[in-house]
Amino acid sequence: MAHRLRPVGPDFVGTAPVRLVFTREMAAPPEAVYRALAEDVAGWPQWFSAVTSARPTDDGRGRHIRLRGGTRFEETVVAAGPGEVYAYRVDVTNAPGLRALVEEWRLAPHGSGTRLRWTWAADGTAPLRLGMRLGRAGLHRAFRDAVTRLDRRIAPAAAP
Repeated sequence: MAHRLRPVGPDFVGTAPVRLVFTREMAAPPEAVYRALAEDVAGWPQWFSAVTSARPTDDGRGRHIRLRGGTRFEETVVAAGPGEVYAYRVDVTNAPGLRALVEEWRLAPHGSGTRLRWTWAADGTAPLRLGMRLGRAGLHRAFRDAVTRLDRRIAPAAAP
């Protein structure tokens, strides 16, 4: 059953009860990474294996996401700065126990490539918060593998 989450803004990334932060360097430049994150939403399943379906809504101001296992998210983009940041909050989900969730992808130049930082900021019931902390290693692995696949996908296209 779907339920509506608390509407939070981008500042929630710094104040959430649970914050999982992962960083990885990429060969692709920030502008190419940003395009893949924010402008090619439908392409997410090709590089992020947990995502089975992704489509932009409301002229790119929102997203509908489906994950392996059947979890669904209706999201609103809360921050978008080309080559710098892409963040969205979950408004509606069928994930039990979740009260608020913002994911932020922060991009910074790193040599000729990008340093990408993904922050998963959430609030939920006590069992959900514990589960998120215990699941940190799995989420880190999913991030690492997704970013590796994304870099392989876009780095050649980003080369002059």
